[in-house]
Amino acid sequence: LSLVALAGCGKPAHPDVGRVSGVVTFDGQPLPEATVMFQPAEGRASVATTDAAGKYSLLYLDRVPGARLGSHTVIIRTEIPGEDGQPPIAKEKLPKRYHDQTELKAEVKPGSNTFNFDLQSKAGGGKK
Repeated sequence: LSLVALAGCGKPAHPDVGRVSGVVTFDGQPLPEATVMFQPAEGRASVATTDAAGKYSLLYLDRVPGARLGSHTVIIRTEIPGEDGQPPIAKEKLPKRYHDQTELKAEVKPGSNTFNFDLQSKAGGGKK
């Protein structure tokens, strides 16, 4: 019985996370095959790839859905890097304000979180 009691004790292998999903559009159209990254101030980022409808669901670790609780910088990219210093397989379609100079932020709370991003080729787009 003491082994059973000890099995339930201890810290989880990862910090508290909230489930995060949403839809990414670009100029009003779903944005497929985009990489969505939520980067907290400290610690591991959570990442997802959008499907054909622009939907994503973040993973913190393999089999651990979500993102750390708290504030995140959000980075969205369409570029597919080449291997071993080769040129990109797919060039970046999005303005830098969504990746290299991102303006996107999100606050992840316990439970389920939905963050939809309506990206625009012209300035003024962003989180819905």
